[in-house]
Amino acid sequence: MVSRQKILIVDDDNNIAELISLYMTKECYETMIVNDGESALQALPTFCPNLILLDLMLPGMDGYQVCREVRAKSSTPIIMLSAKGEVFDKVLGLELGADDYMEKPFDSKELVARVKAVLRRYKAPVAEEVKPSEKRVEYPDLVINLTNYSVLYQGEVVDMPPKELELLYFLASSPNHVFTREQLLDQIWGYEYVGDTRTVDVHIKRLREKINDHDSWKIATIWGIGYKFEVR
Repeated sequence: MVSRQKILIVDDDNNIAELISLYMTKECYETMIVNDGESALQALPTFCPNLILLDLMLPGMDGYQVCREVRAKSSTPIIMLSAKGEVFDKVLGLELGADDYMEKPFDSKELVARVKAVLRRYKAPVAEEVKPSEKRVEYPDLVINLTNYSVLYQGEVVDMPPKELELLYFLASSPNHVFTREQLLDQIWGYEYVGDTRTVDVHIKRLREKINDHDSWKIATIWGIGYKFEVR
């Protein structure tokens, strides 16, 4: 029997949390509700969620801090939920490691669609034999595998949220090809994504913090245009 995927719902408004849980349960997900950040962090090692729906306005530890704490030890996908709709709030959430950001009030069908989309993109790295059909690119000291969503840098596994890994793989798959921010937004986030091109800049910044320039390659900025994976 295939186990159901688990969703941790973090919201101090229990009415909203219960409503979200109802939507997710109808889609055959297993849910758990907690009402504050501390409880969310305590639930992670025992509940082991496949995805976290995280409200920003929480008592005590806010959603940003929860996201920061989760990212320090896990790549579990996070969708932030907030009444804050300013670009600054969205960019900050993405910069801290969120995979998506939805404004309240939200449409239930859109929420379900976004949850499914994020879960489709995310697969925990698993040890398996390399197959010719794998989506994988290799450079000196860098192996990016899109099949099992893993990155090896200088022989060490690098923990990356799905969007970061997909962006790195896409760039590295077309060495020395320059892509505009709009092209990257379309390719990685999809044509229907309503967001700012700064989202791309945020993810590039996070990639550079995890993977330094190499003598053989680097993620290069083409000023006024976009980015490329430069191979020397």
